Amino acid sequence: MPLRLLLVLGALSAFGPLAIDFYLPSFPALARDFATDVEHVQQSLAVYFIGLALGQLIYGPLADRFGRRGPLLFGVSLFTLASAACALAPSLEWLIAARFVQALGGCAGMVVSRAVVRDLCEPVDAAKVFSQLMLVMGLAPILAPMLGGLLLELFSWRSIFISLTLFSILAGLGIALWLPETLPTQLPRAPLRGTLKRYVGLFGDHEFLAFGLSGGLAMAGMFAYIAGSPFVFIELYGIPAEHYGWLFGTNAAGFIIAAQINAWLMRFRGPGFWLRRLSGLYLLCALSLLTLASLDAVPLWLLMIPLFLSMACLGCIAPNAAACAMARQGHQAGSASALMGSLQFAVAGLASALVGVLHDGSALPMAMVIAGCALLAAVLAWYSGQLERQALSTLS
Repeated sequence: MPLRLLLVLGALSAFGPLAIDFYLPSFPALARDFATDVEHVQQSLAVYFIGLALGQLIYGPLADRFGRRGPLLFGVSLFTLASAACALAPSLEWLIAARFVQALGGCAGMVVSRAVVRDLCEPVDAAKVFSQLMLVMGLAPILAPMLGGLLLELFSWRSIFISLTLFSILAGLGIALWLPETLPTQLPRAPLRGTLKRYVGLFGDHEFLAFGLSGGLAMAGMFAYIAGSPFVFIELYGIPAEHYGWLFGTNAAGFIIAAQINAWLMRFRGPGFWLRRLSGLYLLCALSLLTLASLDAVPLWLLMIPLFLSMACLGCIAPNAAACAMARQGHQAGSASALMGSLQFAVAGLASALVGVLHDGSALPMAMVIAGCALLAAVLAWYSGQLERQALSTLS
C-alpha cells in the first residue's frame, strides 16, 4: 500500500482518538472555568464515546451504498464545525453537546479506513496494514497530550479545539487529493433499505461478534485508562498538567512498538493465533496492575510497569481482532466495520463512565475496570478460537 495512502488512512483512524487525547490535560482547567468538578467534565468524554458508537452505525451503510469518499468528506466537515463550536463553548452543557456532534463527524474516518483496508487487502495483509496504521495513529496519544498540555500552559483549553479544527481541515484536503474510491465496482451497491437486515445478520455471525468484541473489550481497557489517568497522574500523584503527556506518551509508545512487532509476527502465524496468546498476556498484566493499585502508597513508577505492558499488549490485540472480524465481510465491509466500531465504542463508553462512577480518590477504579475488560476480552478470544476450529472441522 502506498505510503501516502497509509498516512491518510492513519489520520482518519486517529480522528476519533485524537479528539480524546488532545484535551485530557485540560480536565482540571475545564472544571475550574465551568465551576464544576473533574467527574462532571468526564461526561464530555463519555458522551463522545456514545457519539462514536451511534455515528458508526450510520456511516457503514452509507459507505456500502454510495462509496467511501462521499460519506467520509461529510463526516470530516461535520467534525470541523463541531470542533469550532467546542472552542466557543460558554458552558459545560454546550461543550458536551458539541462533543457529541464532533464524535458523529469523527467516526466517519474510523469506519471508512477499516473498510478501505478490507477493500484492498486479504486477512494476513490486512493485519499488517492495521499494524502499520497503529504507527501513524499511535502518534496521536503520544503527541496530543503533550501538545495539549503545552497549549494549555501558553493559551487556554479553547486553543486545543481550535487546533482540532485546523487538523480536520488539513485531513479533508488530504482525502480530496489522495484517497481514491476503493469500493469494488464489481460488487453490488448495498441498498439502504436492507441496513437493518444486514445488522441483524451480523449479530447472528458468532465468529464476527467474538472477534469484534474481543478487540473492543480489550480497547475498552485503554479508554478506562484514558478516563482515569488525568486524575491518577495529575491529582493523585501530583504530576503537573503540562507533564502529563510524557507519562501518557510513554504508554502510547509501547502500544506503537508492539503493533510493529505484531506485523513481524504475521510471518510465522495468523492473526487469530496471536490474538489469543496476547489476550492472555494482557489479562496477566491487568491483574498485576489491579494488585498494585489495591495496595497503599504504591510509587507511580511501580504502577507504570504493568500499565505500560497492558497498553503494549493492545498494540497486538487491536489489529489482529480487526483483521479476523473483517476477513469474511468483503460484501458488506462498511456495515461490518460500522457495527464492530459501534460495539467497541459502546463498551468503551461504559468502561470510561464506570471509572467515574467507581471514583474513590485512588487508582483502584481505573485498575478494576481495565482488569475486568481484559478478563472478558481473553474469554472471547478463546471462544473465537473454538469457533475457528469448529469451522475448519466442518469444512474437512
